[in-house]
Amino acid sequence: MVRRLNLRQVEAFKAVIEYGTVSRAAEMMNISQPAMSKLIAHLEADTGLQLFDRVKGRLAPSRRGMRLYEEIDRIFAGVRQVENAVEAIRRDEQSRLLIGVMPALSGSFIQEATSRFLKAQPGVFCSVQSRSSQWIADGLVTRKLDVGLIVAPIDNPYIVAEPLMAHPVVCILPLDHPLAAREVITPRDLEGVPFVSFDPESHTSRSIGRVLDAHGVVPNIVMVANVSPTLCEFVAAGTGVSLVHPLIVGGLRDKLAIRRFEPGVQLHFQLCRIRDSRNARLVDAFLRGAREVAAEISQRILTPG
Repeated sequence: MVRRLNLRQVEAFKAVIEYGTVSRAAEMMNISQPAMSKLIAHLEADTGLQLFDRVKGRLAPSRRGMRLYEEIDRIFAGVRQVENAVEAIRRDEQSRLLIGVMPALSGSFIQEATSRFLKAQPGVFCSVQSRSSQWIADGLVTRKLDVGLIVAPIDNPYIVAEPLMAHPVVCILPLDHPLAAREVITPRDLEGVPFVSFDPESHTSRSIGRVLDAHGVVPNIVMVANVSPTLCEFVAAGTGVSLVHPLIVGGLRDKLAIRRFEPGVQLHFQLCRIRDSRNARLVDAFLRGAREVAAEISQRILTPG
């Protein structure tokens, strides 16, 4: 009865075919010549096939031996393809960072954070997608994303989240707006004033809406924008005023009047990652840079003048 083949025997057989002699094959496999001869003899016995012809003391592959070698070589080539695929996947994960960012942070903040990261990590490919907080959370769990920047609180055992620049919302206005003369804006000041809003169903809009409702103020929403650069540009152009987290103002500070809003509506963004990240080194590097950029932007925005 034919016994199950031994991988070491197969490797020895393949080496003898490729290197031409038992001695050379033994040298390449780092075993003795008698051990190599024994492996070949056992392979022939186990398969019940004469794999070599003995010609003047040397082994020459038989017809059956060459047929078996062709099959073995094909299988080993497949294994090499698998090894190459594994290495490609490893390199790919070590050189890619997939970032999900909520629309409110899709402006200067994510641009500065990602640019700083790419400068420090040459050769890394980045993908930035602006989507809802829930989509980003789902993307982290399914490993379609490596990093997420969201505002809605998240409670998922697979996701690690940390606050990023907790701060009350501020009122942003066109530079020549009458309310820009005030140091502090209150809900009553916004009564009937054209207002540019994020999606009314967003976490930010709902938080602001609760405060305005408590003071009996219904915002006069004249425009809804789903990304922060668009919202800020329309405010700067005079379309209306808005209440936003200061981090989204970014590079438009010189085009806008920024005033404290009371009572305070506390908002903080969440910097998220999946536990046991596949490319933890890149994720850690991006998170460090994001914290630094948030601190720098907040300092620029909140410093008078």
